[in-house]
Amino acid sequence: MQRRHFLALPLLLAPGLLRAREPGLWEQSTLNQILKRGELRVGLEAGYMPFEMLDRNGNLIGFDIDLARKMASVMKVKVRFVNTQWDGIIPALLTDKFDLLMGGMTITPERNLQVNFTRPYIVIGQTALLAKKLEGKITQHTQLDDPKYIITSKLGTSGDLAARRFFPRAQLKRFESEADASLEVRNGRADAFIYDFPFNAIYALRYAGNVAHLAEPFTKENLGWAIRKGDPDFLNWLDNFLDAIRNDGTYDLLYKRWFDSTAWMKNLEG
Repeated sequence: MQRRHFLALPLLLAPGLLRAREPGLWEQSTLNQILKRGELRVGLEAGYMPFEMLDRNGNLIGFDIDLARKMASVMKVKVRFVNTQWDGIIPALLTDKFDLLMGGMTITPERNLQVNFTRPYIVIGQTALLAKKLEGKITQHTQLDDPKYIITSKLGTSGDLAARRFFPRAQLKRFESEADASLEVRNGRADAFIYDFPFNAIYALRYAGNVAHLAEPFTKENLGWAIRKGDPDFLNWLDNFLDAIRNDGTYDLLYKRWFDSTAWMKNLEG
């Protein structure tokens, strides 16, 4: 009897021994790889005011940029920004071109099938940037749902979805960048640009002589940071980092710098 027990023992232990040799979650975690590499790689698309923009010297500035720099300083690593076209930004994350997507992405069930999101770090909504000729004439977004109006949007964004959903009767023109889509309105070739409140509000201040802003958001959207699936350690750290900077005043300080002040506008490219 004893002999049979001893013979069975290696068979009982073998699965556990095999599991012990496999890399654990921490060894595979992106957070562990960042610490080993000494560099945090952040994916975004420059041009989304005031989250990530280029200044006159071609340097990245903005709310997300400052948050990423703070994150890297807490990790005690360097930060590298990977400027990526929006329509390819999730595939770039999934193929390890960067570690973290911080480009002001709206959390949606469809995107959540591909990536995991942190808790929301800011809540926004869609608004309408108007051609100057419509100032005072259009007072509600529903008035834009008319075949006589040309509405622009940026491809692949929640603004693009909102434009198609809320203005099915209008003429919709879709562009690769928010710069091109908003320029159509500024130059009088379109009547409205549907996009996120922060961008439209700042754009309207910057070009007050050429555009107006219907500032009441008609959607509500949570923005989050995205990471690859299957990484609970990294997700846990990011959520706790967000809680920490909200509690110690860092978040409010950065928010005031980029959302409650326009001093940074004089340093923008172009």
